[in-house]
Amino acid sequence: MSNETQSKSKNKRTLERAAIRFAGDSGDGMQLVGGKFTETAAVYGNDFATLPDFPAEIRAPAGSLPGVSGYQIQFSRSDIHTPGDAPDVLVAMNPAALKVNLKDLSEDAMIIVNSDAFTPGNLKKAGYASNPLEGDTLKGFRLYSFPINKLTSDALESTELSKKEKDRCKNFFALGLVYWMFDRPLDSTLTWIVSKFKKLPAIADANSRALKAGFYFGETTETIREFYQIPQAEVAPGIYRKIAGNEATAIGFVTAAQLAGKQLFYGSYPITPASDVLHELAKHKNFGVRTFQAEDEIAAIGSTIGAAFGGSLALTGTSGPGLALKSEALGLAVITELPMVLINVQRGGPSTGLPTKTEQSDLLQAFFGRNGECPLFIVAPATPGDCFYMAIEACRLAIKYMAPVIFLSDGYLANGAEPWMVPKLEDLPAIPVHHPGPMEDFQPYLRDPETRARPWALPGTPGLEHRIGGLEKENVTGNVSYDSENHQLMVRMRAAKIAGAANDIPQAKPDGPDEGDMLVVGWGGTYGALRQATETLRGQGKSVAHLHLRHLNPFPANLGEVLKRYKKVVVPELNAGQLRMLLRAEYLVDATGINKVKGKPFQVGELTHAIEEALG
Repeated sequence: MSNETQSKSKNKRTLERAAIRFAGDSGDGMQLVGGKFTETAAVYGNDFATLPDFPAEIRAPAGSLPGVSGYQIQFSRSDIHTPGDAPDVLVAMNPAALKVNLKDLSEDAMIIVNSDAFTPGNLKKAGYASNPLEGDTLKGFRLYSFPINKLTSDALESTELSKKEKDRCKNFFALGLVYWMFDRPLDSTLTWIVSKFKKLPAIADANSRALKAGFYFGETTETIREFYQIPQAEVAPGIYRKIAGNEATAIGFVTAAQLAGKQLFYGSYPITPASDVLHELAKHKNFGVRTFQAEDEIAAIGSTIGAAFGGSLALTGTSGPGLALKSEALGLAVITELPMVLINVQRGGPSTGLPTKTEQSDLLQAFFGRNGECPLFIVAPATPGDCFYMAIEACRLAIKYMAPVIFLSDGYLANGAEPWMVPKLEDLPAIPVHHPGPMEDFQPYLRDPETRARPWALPGTPGLEHRIGGLEKENVTGNVSYDSENHQLMVRMRAAKIAGAANDIPQAKPDGPDEGDMLVVGWGGTYGALRQATETLRGQGKSVAHLHLRHLNPFPANLGEVLKRYKKVVVPELNAGQLRMLLRAEYLVDATGINKVKGKPFQVGELTHAIEEALG
């Protein structure tokens, strides 16, 4: 049956936007089908934002609540900034997925369930005393219950696959049904299936059949009486691609190395949620990228300091627990004044904490988590795509000022994805690099008068021999010095170098009125929710502006003056109030906080309500 014929028998509605959440066991392929739906939305021309939600347990028992994996996407015909507060559609592959996600649904949401999974055993694992598909448990929702396992098996009846292998294709049946429901083409996913399983043609054929079967089931079933269309978004002309935050981070650093004419070295120890940066960088050996998986966090940063001393663009990556382990060596990088970047993809803590959930609680650790007076640069991307640009900025600061930089990402940014316009090379900033040549009377701490940076002397260059290490250096000569006056001078010099860069970064410019009742100050992955909440409030006539900080140390030079132009300052953070503490201490403003430490990002609705309350 053609789409044209189908539209005569079923109601086709045009929507502005929709949010869909795929949920099931970690082995049900929910991240996979969510990613495929996202790619199709990108090809179709919608704006979108995503929120993958991984279970913390590596092998949680099948059908259990801790083993539920989810993937949410909001896609739209207009500009959007978040993956949506509440899903309009939930695809639940088992009872546990239904129970975990039910509380998040919007009123009158559509629920599509795999009824074959609602067995007595699975219901018991999920904590259901009775089957929620029967009775009034789901009253108020639009429930569509289908035997997806059986429907998939019927579609694959002529294949030689085992029952277990057929069941593994049920995620593509569900995806095909959702494709039909939202008028999405199958082409890009079918092409991907053939490419992915080219060495397993029987599996490729089965998944393709399951995808088509789900689509045609949507067309032919009389149960679903309506389907939806979300037209293309109007975007600026250019080449776009879907990009996730960790992917953008890696590509940004590869680009920075090319801009600087440097080999990129990445020394890292695997840790959630930063490991994907290592995986992505390892793909780019053809761009002079060298990746080293160390035996622990300390070895990883030690190798990075060595690479920086040797003249490479040197990076290391981790999450909060790894930053703690790297702290002593990071102090070594500060006192030796070597250019390197430490990527911290923040997660819930303390200790192991919530390894797959997002948080912003490493800010104070980034500022102060080292012994002694030990300042360094701190930058924080605002969106998945912005990770690319802030990676380049981190390298620019590190090289220009000969100092370490902490790149503070978070789990929400790392795993989330959005459309990203591929930039033109000529629009990217230059990263000039200068290494002194052979000379006599070389002074390793003779500083540039503008930046206070010391020379980046490459080992092996005749005449540039000098001391390196963690002991305090004498000003200019670099000899080991225990003199108290010299130590104070060097401490202040290193601090002044970081502080002086405030004049080399963009000034703070709020989005909204230049002065008024309230300034909402944020940083990191809260950007999308804060922007949407403040735009909503301004649409209601409220005098609310939004300032998002991407440079955290130093702060923009005009930040203090901007803060004083508003009657109230509120700081929403996914921590207990760390940026708020810094702003109050530095600028003596009576900032208040909106704080959440649940391992989940802010929702637009909760922020809008909290900001309204703060307005009084």
